[in-house]
Amino acid sequence: MTGKERREQLLDVGRELFAERGFDGTSVEEIAARAGVSKPVVYEHFGGKEGVYAVVVDREMQCLLGMVGDALVADHAKDKLEGAALALLRYVEEHSQGFRILARDSHAASGTGSFASLISDIASQVEHELGAEFKARGYDPKLAPLYAQSLVGMVALTGQWWLEVRRPKREVVAAHLVNLAWNGLSKLDAKPRLEGGGRRRGE
Repeated sequence: MTGKERREQLLDVGRELFAERGFDGTSVEEIAARAGVSKPVVYEHFGGKEGVYAVVVDREMQCLLGMVGDALVADHAKDKLEGAALALLRYVEEHSQGFRILARDSHAASGTGSFASLISDIASQVEHELGAEFKARGYDPKLAPLYAQSLVGMVALTGQWWLEVRRPKREVVAAHLVNLAWNGLSKLDAKPRLEGGGRRRGE
């Protein structure tokens, strides 16, 4: 096995273990044993489990961001929303180990931030699209970040739930998410208010 092949093998093994047990529950000994090598081989390639984890998390984050980014090239706003929802669910389905690692909240050892920061990265891509759409519809574009975080968070949390139940089918889940999001966005109040006016209970 070449050095490059060994490195990829260790990353594959590390991804499996981190998905199963998390960062703290995984040791260099376990990575080495599952890969059929000695501990010094892991240290030689990555310096320790922190190095393995950092590369795994970075690759998964770039993969997910790339898939969502590719989905936002559609011309129509609703098509972009559909594409982004499908892309995230496709990532959950096809890269379930990676999503489990990211959704655990990336360990500080990765140096690449947390699941919350990943959601923010995706939301920043959506924010630009929403800002333009808000401006065209007469809404305050300064509120685009709030709605972007809400939409992406909704899809991401649904993805975590769907990862465990795996039903209904991906396209059905995406259709319902888009239904909720799009119909809500299409009927936004320009200046929403709470019905209770913010009164405390009993007032």
